Order: sequence, then C-alpha cells, then structure tokens
Amino acid sequence: MTGVAESHRKLVTVITESTLERDLERELEALGVGGWTISDARGRGDKGVRASHWGHSANIRVEVVCDTPLAERVLARLREKYYANYAIVMWVQDVEVLRPDKFR
Repeated sequence: MTGVAESHRKLVTVITESTLERDLERELEALGVGGWTISDARGRGDKGVRASHWGHSANIRVEVVCDTPLAERVLARLREKYYANYAIVMWVQDVEVLRPDKFR
C-alpha cells in the first residue's frame, strides 16, 4: 500500500466460554496487552452447536493484535491456565496493520 505506514503484527484469536470474560481481561491486562476486542460467538464444533444467547453456556471471541513476543506470552499463559478445564480454542495469524503505533 503506497504512502501508508504498515507494520506486521500477530492476531491472536480465542474462542471460549463467556464465563471467562473477566478472567481473560485481567490476564491480558497483566500481560501488558494494550487493547482487545471481545464479541459474542456462536457456531458448530466438535461439541455441537453453541449459540451466543445461551447465557452461561455462551461463547465469546477475544481478539488481540500485538507483536510476536507478546502473542507468544498470551498463548502460553492462556494454554497453561485454561486448556485443562475450559472449552477454549486459539489460533494466531500474521496481519498487517495500518496504524502500527496503536499495536505493541
């Protein structure tokens, strides 16, 4: 993209139980994540269909754009603390951001 400052970052995406929302916000803040987006999520997986309107059994999608070292710390911490006892899936993608000063 000509004339636009770009920078490579990682997009960490987490799909998990909505009951973890506050805990995940605290984890992200403690890790130094500057910002994140949380939205309701619904879909179908190996456990069947999950709808966002199911109250305590609803899912959320958490997205964080950050540099590689921070992405690795986020993934490691969430895997360590939540994989064993909660429904959680995570993935990471390479992304280009147009305002790199907004993302560590």
